[in-house]
Amino acid sequence: MPRRIERFRDLKLEELHLQERELVEQIFRLRFQLSSGQAESLKKLREARRDLARVKTLLRTQDLQNEKR
Repeated sequence: MPRRIERFRDLKLEELHLQERELVEQIFRLRFQLSSGQAESLKKLREARRDLARVKTLLRTQDLQNEKR
C-alpha cells in the first residue's frame, strides 16, 4: 500500500491550511452530489475524507512540535 501521506509532508504550513480548506469544500460538494443520486461520488468522498484526516494529522503534529520549542 503506498504511503499517501507522503504527498502532504513536503507542503509548507500555509499550503497545508489551503489544502485543508479545499478538501472541506470538496467534501461538501461530493456529499451534495451523493445525496442527489450520483453513486460514483462515494469513492471520491471516502478518499477526500481520508486526505482531510491526513492533512489535519500533519497540522496537529506541527503544532505539537512548535509547542515543544
